[in-house]
Amino acid sequence: MEKIEHSTVTTNGIKMHVASIGSGPVILFLHGFPELWYSWRHQLLSLSSMGYRCVAPDLRGYGDTDAPPSAASYTVLHIVGDLVGLLDAMGVDQVYLVGHDWGAMIAWSFCQLRPDRIKALVNMSVTYRPRDPKVKPVDRFRALFGDDYYICRVTLILVIKAACVISSINQEPGEIEEDFAQVDTAKLIKKFLTSRNPKPPCIPKEIGFRGLPDSPPLPSWLSEEDINYSASKFKKSGFTGGLNYYRALDLYVHNIVELRSLISMSNFC
Repeated sequence: MEKIEHSTVTTNGIKMHVASIGSGPVILFLHGFPELWYSWRHQLLSLSSMGYRCVAPDLRGYGDTDAPPSAASYTVLHIVGDLVGLLDAMGVDQVYLVGHDWGAMIAWSFCQLRPDRIKALVNMSVTYRPRDPKVKPVDRFRALFGDDYYICRVTLILVIKAACVISSINQEPGEIEEDFAQVDTAKLIKKFLTSRNPKPPCIPKEIGFRGLPDSPPLPSWLSEEDINYSASKFKKSGFTGGLNYYRALDLYVHNIVELRSLISMSNFC
């Protein structure tokens, strides 16, 4: 771990913390929620020893990277823009891209919007799901699983009207953060990372995230040291940045469609 280098890169109006190691073709790793660059620590060490330059940032809103407070600052324009700026700052033309959870969703978007910057893609946890023009993502989840589905619980819907973004309150900002604050951060991280229930995660408001069952014994791939590292970062930064990805989900998907249309049109100009 001590061989991994840490730096801060200015990109797209924010300062981004980046962990990197090795030299050679670049692999860019994108983490999910509630995670950090640290999720890729083993892959950084292993693949760098095979002749790759491995790069894992704390994404916007996480860890030691800046976390704008507004959910409107977490659209696909912002997230992919951060990563394109990171590659530019590093002087890297193309990367092998690896994503997990929200990182996988971002990776799909990166490939759609800037395929010229991607050599190949490896994604985990989240499959590609084309947009349904008849229903917004959060409405689809609500119809399938109800209001208690975790994404519906944390979402602050951003409604599109012409060129304006209007906030429509589905959940009071700070409500979920307050719920999280009722639980020790390390214990909360354990609950998120060790849950093995295959059912859709539904969190009744009267129970809250604080009412989730205690986590089972840690698996072999996760140590108390790992939990404490993540907990120390989230105690410092809070969870608002990560939650804002969910709050901007409808806007995120809307932007993908709009931008792809513009890209297609530009090919004929």
